[in-house]
Amino acid sequence: MKVGLIGAGNMARALARGWGMPVLCADPVRARAQELAAETGGQALDSNAEVARQAELVVLAHKPAQLDEVAAEIAGEVRAVASILAATPLQALRAAYPGRPVYRFIPSLPVEVRQGAVVQAADAAQDPALDERVRELFASLGTLVTLEDRLLDVAMCLMSCGPAYVALVTEAQVDAGVRYGIPAAQGVELVVQTLAGTAELLRRRSYDTLAVRREVSSPGGLTVRGLDALEHGGVRAAFSDAMDAVMRETR
Repeated sequence: MKVGLIGAGNMARALARGWGMPVLCADPVRARAQELAAETGGQALDSNAEVARQAELVVLAHKPAQLDEVAAEIAGEVRAVASILAATPLQALRAAYPGRPVYRFIPSLPVEVRQGAVVQAADAAQDPALDERVRELFASLGTLVTLEDRLLDVAMCLMSCGPAYVALVTEAQVDAGVRYGIPAAQGVELVVQTLAGTAELLRRRSYDTLAVRREVSSPGGLTVRGLDALEHGGVRAAFSDAMDAVMRETR
């Protein structure tokens, strides 16, 4: 499938790297599109309309506020549209691209290494063969989960914002270790490998977070003391506040 990207920012680059195939792209910053095209063996085109004319599927990776502006350029040319725009429901996409197959996805940055989470908005069948091809394209990037359209922005708070949260938690753990003498280079290696291994362990334990915590936490032991400190420090409340802050903006 020949894919065209409208926008060549961070998430567009992550998608292209994950797919590992040549892409067509256009971006207001032409050098950014040229860099992505060179990396993928694809082509930077002079306009969004030219991307729409040449691509089988156009992926909207521009800013959400530009929905109508971009649609005015390409709606008459595009064959099918997949959007990764935040806070842009299927209803708005259909209004911008009437009569065209439209799909909505929210990816996370680890799609770059095919370890990302991708959520798709549930929808009625449009073109069954095309539906399957588009689904397979995004499923190749990691774990694909289908949710009601109204829940995609909630999912975004968990998995699209999530890499930044995990990076912050990693920094905090490393900094705590550095205070007690662990060199930062070794500390970050230990923490990142622990995160990766714990993720795999949780998968093998059927995502039973309580079971994994109990395996690590001996009664009255060191881990219990550490967990108690995290609870008193408000780790759950902090993540809840982060969810509220993001959801306020999407609405």
